[in-house]
Amino acid sequence: QVQLVESGGGLVQAGGSLRLSCAASGSIFSINAMGWYRQAPGKQRELVAAITSSRSTNYATSVKGRFTISRDNAKKTVYLQMNSLKPEDTAVYYCNVNAKILSLVDVDYWGQGTQVTVSS
Repeated sequence: QVQLVESGGGLVQAGGSLRLSCAASGSIFSINAMGWYRQAPGKQRELVAAITSSRSTNYATSVKGRFTISRDNAKKTVYLQMNSLKPEDTAVYYCNVNAKILSLVDVDYWGQGTQVTVSS
């Protein structure tokens, strides 16, 4: 059906930057919303940023002004540019894509997760 490939995670010092990418492939008719979630140890998964098909965006208050979500429809890819990183941003980041598959049914897909570690 649909596969998501995440990249860009790693270790960075506080104040540094990192860019996450998530590319979708497979039997996709169209892509609806795309987003990034994160989960820190012992905490619930939370929405970091989301972007609709019309490129309307939403951000968690903790990342506003620091993170930017964008999408490239031709490449079926969503990005998360993370600047001014803080140790509190340390988490596993998951890409989410809501896609309309060939049967015209909307289905949620998740990336495998990528570790982002911010050192102080």
